[in-house]
Amino acid sequence: MLEEVVATRYVTPLREGGSLPGIVEADDLGTYVMKFTGAGQGRKTLVAEVVCGLLGRRLGLRVPELVRIQLDPVIGLGEPDQEVQELLKASGGLNLGMDFLPGSLGFDPLAFEVGAAEAGRVVWFDALVNNVDRSWRNPNMLVWHGELWLIDHGATMIWQHNWRGAQAAAAKPYDASDHVLASFGPDLAAAAAELAPRVTEDLLTEVVAEVPEEWLVDEPGFESTAALRRAYVEVLLERAAVISDRITVGERTPDTPSQAPEWLSARLHRKAVK
Repeated sequence: MLEEVVATRYVTPLREGGSLPGIVEADDLGTYVMKFTGAGQGRKTLVAEVVCGLLGRRLGLRVPELVRIQLDPVIGLGEPDQEVQELLKASGGLNLGMDFLPGSLGFDPLAFEVGAAEAGRVVWFDALVNNVDRSWRNPNMLVWHGELWLIDHGATMIWQHNWRGAQAAAAKPYDASDHVLASFGPDLAAAAAELAPRVTEDLLTEVVAEVPEEWLVDEPGFESTAALRRAYVEVLLERAAVISDRITVGERTPDTPSQAPEWLSARLHRKAVK
């Protein structure tokens, strides 16, 4: 199970994120980027963070360590920003934290070279989880100690917002033309040969089991959280078997409207205008 810590101090909001994550200190003396259950995107984004973050780590990709964070809203009483206060009040209880990488820089493809092998692994992984939020417009990657780190997986597994269409989503192609690493000649064949056999039913079951129970309850169309966990496993397992042949990398399309869901499009727009 993910380690659980208790937030002891709210440090500062990260306003470049549409969900307004914040930096917090915890009782284990660690510092974390905290994502809140009370944020507008809801608990499903936290489910995606857990499943994709842990899956990425199991596949050897660099993703910051995840923890469960208990939050007492009282720590926000001294926060002068009304928006932050309301978010903290709405997020009492269990939330999600990612290890804060001090001194890290946002990835810039013009300043940091990525090899074809590593680019291929990242693109293949993003295709597996259908990540629509790692484009050249919004890389969601950091460079820390000279290495590439993947962050912010809340906009993955879009099918979880419409389970009736999940089976069809498992076979949906992935257009990587706008992926931030597309220009580095990702070696997708090598990535598929390395990673696809590792995405097993046992691995997915272990990863999905880490999602907190309270983030899965009362999902329409499912009799139990066990059935819902199984649905996540089935879609990802089927997708892992076919996605390698369904990734395309063409010319990027700067003027094409976003294909992201409405809530994510609004978030990306807020980032762009800042």
